Amino acid sequence: MWQGLVKNWLLNQARAQVQAAAVQAATQSASQARPADEQSPPRDEPEVCHVGLVFALPIEAGGLVDRLSGVIKTEGAGFAAREGGLDGKRLVIIESGVGRDAAARATQALIAGHQPRWIISAGFAGGLHGDLARGDVLLANQIVDASGRRLDIDFKLDREAIAAQPGLHVGRLLTVDRIIADPAEKEVLGQRHDAVAVDMESIAVAQVCRDAQVRCLSIRVVSDPVDSALPKDIDYLIKRHTAAGRIGAAFGAIVRRPASIKDMWQLKEDALVASERLAGFLTGIIAQLP
Repeated sequence: MWQGLVKNWLLNQARAQVQAAAVQAATQSASQARPADEQSPPRDEPEVCHVGLVFALPIEAGGLVDRLSGVIKTEGAGFAAREGGLDGKRLVIIESGVGRDAAARATQALIAGHQPRWIISAGFAGGLHGDLARGDVLLANQIVDASGRRLDIDFKLDREAIAAQPGLHVGRLLTVDRIIADPAEKEVLGQRHDAVAVDMESIAVAQVCRDAQVRCLSIRVVSDPVDSALPKDIDYLIKRHTAAGRIGAAFGAIVRRPASIKDMWQLKEDALVASERLAGFLTGIIAQLP
């Protein structure tokens, strides 16, 4: 689905990489031509991180984590990181926790610790427009917030080609500070900000990347369409920072509202499907990144 659409954009991105690679090759050739006693002593180079990904929640990242080989997990500073291989590239996946502040801190740590060539803000999003169904994928070409801040992402694709691919959208993503659970509010936000989907992290990730001059994408899968209401307890549940906290929050919600157990089960099933859908799309995009 994505190959024909992203090919031209990726080729443009690759041109700059080819030029840089030529300079690097020339430098290496000159170094190798020096006598052995004039060359710098060998030193251990850190393993290259091709792509870093920032997810808010483990369930969002799970589909992609399952596809990695040789996974190494580390925890600290309030988030978990997993390193592994995917089709010849080294990935670092960070689960930041929910919200802008957590996403910004995780992105800063990712850049400082791994220096990725690309960073992708990935995860779930709520639909704000009727054209986006559950499981559709959004490539954000612009990210905005309620204050009017706007960050553009250079992802120029032909609109007719996009329209020919069911389930793929390119458009404006809105970042807010709370979960938007009510369909009526989703519709209002979509119209007010001319956005097609909403999340809670992407603008923070993109801003950190812009400041650090790291290339950034935002790729989101729609977990709840504009006409779909989320369970009343979802906001309290996902803001728990630990597995034990989430279990406790879920138990409390069930005690307060026994019917919520059915809502939570369906929410989990939908999330697992969305995570797999997102992982498949990310795998294809990552394979093409220069």
